[in-house]
Amino acid sequence: QVQLVESGGGLVQAGGSLRLSCAASGRTFSSYTLGWFRQAPGKERELVAATNKNGNTYYKDSVKGRFTVSRDNAKNTVYLQMSSLKPEDMAVYYCAARLGVLLDTQYDYWGRGTQVTVSS
Repeated sequence: QVQLVESGGGLVQAGGSLRLSCAASGRTFSSYTLGWFRQAPGKERELVAATNKNGNTYYKDSVKGRFTVSRDNAKNTVYLQMSSLKPEDMAVYYCAARLGVLLDTQYDYWGRGTQVTVSS
């Protein structure tokens, strides 16, 4: 069982950068696949980036080259470094975790989200 707490959201200008952090409880953090989702008002929740214990990564096409997902297993923390932010990146960002190495399937544990607002 895992508890996830996101932090680092806030207000940034378009073109700026922001780093989200997700701190996890539990003793088997390094075994989990970790994903970042986002949901904008009136939109469906979507997977933005994910990484597993093998080092495989997934990025939504619209964020490739701008976002980087990374993890520090010693700190039980996963990060989402966001650069060149656009207004369309504005959303609530959620950290999620699952067992297994697949990146694009059901996630089992969820944080409560952190708001990212991008101004033009």
